[in-house]
Amino acid sequence: MKKLLVILIAGLAIYGFLEKNPTIVESYAQQSIAGDQQIADAYQNQQSNVQVAGSGAVIRILPDDTEGSQHQKFILNLQSGQTLLISHNIDLAPRMDALREGDTVGFYGEYEWNPQGGVVHWTHHDPGGSHEDGWLKHKGATYQ
Repeated sequence: MKKLLVILIAGLAIYGFLEKNPTIVESYAQQSIAGDQQIADAYQNQQSNVQVAGSGAVIRILPDDTEGSQHQKFILNLQSGQTLLISHNIDLAPRMDALREGDTVGFYGEYEWNPQGGVVHWTHHDPGGSHEDGWLKHKGATYQ
């Protein structure tokens, strides 16, 4: 019972904070919309090598790619309706073992055009220091 009460109080406190600070919620929504638009523009213009950020819902988890560098792969549905393949190098960054369809994943990485909607890779740190670091965010954890 105490645990439930603590959770309820924390939830009310967070709700009150966000209600008094709506710019935080609006800012996140604006970033997501801006990211979707940047990805839509890159797709329409068949551009690659574009650093992008955004978030989406996992609609399909694909088998890991084990040829060469290993990659965890899944498809996100963006708010715009565009789909996007995420290819996350699990030789350089932790694998997201708790990932499930329906989960929301935030991302920052490099967009590469393809006819299916594009792929985002470089969602990890660059051990060589020659490429901008990327990341994935899932359930409060950052993977890079």
